[in-house]
Amino acid sequence: MPVPLAPYPSPPVPFTTPENGYQSQLVCSGCRNLLLYPVGATSVCCAVCSAVTAVPPPGTEMAQLVCGGCHTLLMYIRGAASVQCSCCHTISLAIEANQVAHMNCGNCRMLLMYQYGAPSVKCAVCQFITSIGASTSAAEQKFNT
Repeated sequence: MPVPLAPYPSPPVPFTTPENGYQSQLVCSGCRNLLLYPVGATSVCCAVCSAVTAVPPPGTEMAQLVCGGCHTLLMYIRGAASVQCSCCHTISLAIEANQVAHMNCGNCRMLLMYQYGAPSVKCAVCQFITSIGASTSAAEQKFNT
């Protein structure tokens, strides 16, 4: 006499793109992975760590920066003055593009970015500290005007 088999579990429902096709993204509050979600969602559950991350209200402009301590990608609400990393707790300045100046390193000539008003800038490549105003090359004048 044949033994009846248990029915197969139903397959998972595949993700469907919202009708308007728009998706947005945010960084998981648990594992810091980038999460995609349909526009209109109020929270997102991470498939990797199961952390639930709240979605900012519609119309909130987000910006990204790399943590100065552990180099993790951080997302924050645009306009914030600083951002604290949830991984290493380093506080990074959230500098807008119009608050930034550029110059070449006085040692290795790497193009450096620094906040207006800083007296000097340290090169992340060679660790050389260049005084602002110490160099007057054409490229630096172009970026500093």
